[in-house]
Amino acid sequence: MYAIIEDGGRQYRVQEGDTLRVDLRDLADGQDRIEFNQVLLVGEGAEVKVGTPFVDGAKVVARIDGEVKGRKVVGVVFRRRKNVNRTRGHRQRHLAVTVEQIMA
Repeated sequence: MYAIIEDGGRQYRVQEGDTLRVDLRDLADGQDRIEFNQVLLVGEGAEVKVGTPFVDGAKVVARIDGEVKGRKVVGVVFRRRKNVNRTRGHRQRHLAVTVEQIMA
């Protein structure tokens, strides 16, 4: 069974056991599970439920694996003959989760 969920303005196709990175969010102390309630589609084979916009009663439960950093993004400003050369780097922080259960 697979599902398409929406989180942080992006859509993810997930199955049980998949690991994905979602936007970092504030969590309660000791929280080790997260629920995604915005399920757009749930399916297995020829049986597919499509929501309008979300599937009623469907949710995806995932285990929180921890905080990870994304790849480094480097921004460069260079203007020739003006003695302007700046470099700035950034690494986005994400939350790594593993999908445990898809409830439809």
